[in-house]
Amino acid sequence: MRSGGADAEPASDRGYHPAMSPPRSRRTSLDPDTLRPRGRHQRALRRRRRRRGAVVAVAAIAAIAAVAGVGGGAAVLTYGSSCDLDSLQSVDIGANTFVYAANGALLGSIPAERNREPVTAADMSIWIRKATIAIEDRRFFEHDGVDVEGIARAAVENLRAGEIVEGGSTITQQLVRNLYISREQTVQRKVKEACLATKLDGAWTKQRILTEYLNQSFYGNRAYGIEAAAQTYFSKSARELNLPEAALLAGLPQAPSIFDPFTAPAPALVRRQEVLRAMADTGVITRRIYRKAVEAPIALRRGRLYDQIREPYFFGYVRDRLIEQYGASQVRSGGMKVYTTIIPRYQRLAETAIRGTLDESDDPASALISISPRTGAIRAMAAIVPNRPKNQFNLVSQARRQPGSTFKTFVLAAAVEQGINPDSTYYVSAPFTYKIHPAGNCDDGSWWCVKTYANDYYGWSSIRSATLRSDNTVYAQLTLDVTPQKVAEIARRMGVRSQLDIKGAYVPAIGLGSIAVSPLDLASSYATLAAGGVYAEPMAIRRVVLADGTVDTRAGWGKPKRRRAISEGTAAIVTRILEQNVQSGTGTRAAFGRPAAGKTGTAELNVDAWFAGYTPELATTVWIGFTRAEIPLDNVHGIAVTGGSFPAEIWRLFMEPALEGTEPSSFPEPRFWPEWKPFTRGEYALSYDPSATTETDETETAPRETGDRGSGR
Repeated sequence: MRSGGADAEPASDRGYHPAMSPPRSRRTSLDPDTLRPRGRHQRALRRRRRRRGAVVAVAAIAAIAAVAGVGGGAAVLTYGSSCDLDSLQSVDIGANTFVYAANGALLGSIPAERNREPVTAADMSIWIRKATIAIEDRRFFEHDGVDVEGIARAAVENLRAGEIVEGGSTITQQLVRNLYISREQTVQRKVKEACLATKLDGAWTKQRILTEYLNQSFYGNRAYGIEAAAQTYFSKSARELNLPEAALLAGLPQAPSIFDPFTAPAPALVRRQEVLRAMADTGVITRRIYRKAVEAPIALRRGRLYDQIREPYFFGYVRDRLIEQYGASQVRSGGMKVYTTIIPRYQRLAETAIRGTLDESDDPASALISISPRTGAIRAMAAIVPNRPKNQFNLVSQARRQPGSTFKTFVLAAAVEQGINPDSTYYVSAPFTYKIHPAGNCDDGSWWCVKTYANDYYGWSSIRSATLRSDNTVYAQLTLDVTPQKVAEIARRMGVRSQLDIKGAYVPAIGLGSIAVSPLDLASSYATLAAGGVYAEPMAIRRVVLADGTVDTRAGWGKPKRRRAISEGTAAIVTRILEQNVQSGTGTRAAFGRPAAGKTGTAELNVDAWFAGYTPELATTVWIGFTRAEIPLDNVHGIAVTGGSFPAEIWRLFMEPALEGTEPSSFPEPRFWPEWKPFTRGEYALSYDPSATTETDETETAPRETGDRGSGR
């Protein structure tokens, strides 16, 4: 029986007694193995106790009232009018939500004000159950929820001391208090508590009452329930607790802050010895076991289960999706088990690829995300920020940076969707100026003046060859012809979720990647190409098990949400060109001996570098840049970083081992290829090659306008 309860004067103020052999005293007759009364007629005894429960309850209520100085008749009337177990709603103290990887490995617990993880009786050490009964309620198996003898004994001790030194609440009463009613110190509350405890004792088995109590009790340091306590103080499960550990924890609920072993090891040790003496007094342990247990040191191992989070970027993304569906309160304390799509091996490969490439302390940050094209399942989401290991900003899903030439893929897709043949449609590769206003200039931004990254130009160029060179000037003209709005529309259909307009308008520079997007945007969009033009919404959660053990089927977790974004013919044409780009264009450092397609990207002023690529099995995007500011990547390991350098290399270092052991497969042939339509370059496109020296030169190199139809292969 709890000595004084949580509200009583702490034992530390009454003085402690050093560890000693337990005094000889009358022992309660309990079976030390089963925690049930000894004897051959246990069931009959249980039935007789239930029949006399009402009588005992009335007597207990009268005793409580008498001790409190209230008339027994009034107390019984109170008992009769408000004691209805069915009409009460239990107080929800919640439980932690845990998140797991695709292989079942724990990623972490969503932080809550209280750490709680309910477990069954089979998942609790027998020692914690024995120790709790011995120190809190040694007549637990003999009374009917209210211990009249205990109440009387407590009353005598309190009168003798002239203050509250011993309480009379049983485990069942404490459970009722924790579950159903307030903790206010009034006679009415005590009477109601006794009544409900008696009724609960009749409705539940002792085993269930004890298990529920151990799952509800507060053990300090945000730990509610014995599983959370075991993890918090010893970094182990409740099932693994040994006798000294169990005795320490059993003594905490009386005054968790006073007996906190982290901050007050001496009082905690004394309290543990008190529990061990109580166990010896009740015959639960022998004298030899007692002497050995009291000599054991307190071997704490502070737990990190509820604080440590693996894969923090992905974990944060999952938490946000859960909050969108359930709300923050339920996510923090709803006791859910969340099973995700992440593959830990891929995570390690991603981190290894980044660290193996950017291995110096002053290197820029890098992020990588990998998605299954068929389902949209996120398989890896990693980011490394040198010198900022606890960066909380999700670079993969929240950060938005200019994607550079990776956005040309959407211009290409928009052109092919409109029937523009990338092999027979030519533009002039030369410095290009879009004069938005007649009176303007390049310096103040009133004109859009476009150059290539290396200031090299090739005259008349097909869209395909311009893609392989990542020619800004050709793509600036193409963007104007297919229109920026169409480029944005295609990007959204393929998976970009970032805002692409500026105050409702779409700027021409969108085709060169001037509008910031996230790595998740690009990975999802390029996965659409890998899936033959079918977009699959990024999926991080496969299954959610609610606190009651049921699987939430209404939220649609684990069901791919797919829809046609672009035609399979368009996806095939774009993929063939991007596949060639990996073989012989700007993305050659991404090649690793199996069919792969991708596009490099370098933002204006060289502040961001990207590689977005895919195989039929996996779509992966890599970003590199500084997080503290838009700092040019002009000197990283002695080179100016472009999308075709470190990003492409990181992509390869991840993809090659990730797909190791899987049979290489080619990109599928579409059932229907695009039908090319007659096309004429727009009014803003260059109509001649400025580098040509004579009219003859220009005439010989300029292609005729065509409306070729064909397979586009």
